[in-house]
Amino acid sequence: MKKRYQLTDLDCANCAAKMEAAIKKIDGVKDATVSFMAQKLTIEADDARFEEIMDQVQAVCRKVEPECVINR
Repeated sequence: MKKRYQLTDLDCANCAAKMEAAIKKIDGVKDATVSFMAQKLTIEADDARFEEIMDQVQAVCRKVEPECVINR
């Protein structure tokens, strides 16, 4: 499954790159792109575990950028 999400309060391109690298390491994630300019997350992950994976993605994003929210 591939989905796109709007991000809120992503403050820098470096943080976006760190998030993208960390998200790609999550088990079940096939591909991920975090765009600082567009404030968007595009993720492709296993259908059966998608919500569980997105919970992990949100945790990773908050660790890198505590104010950042994925609008799900």
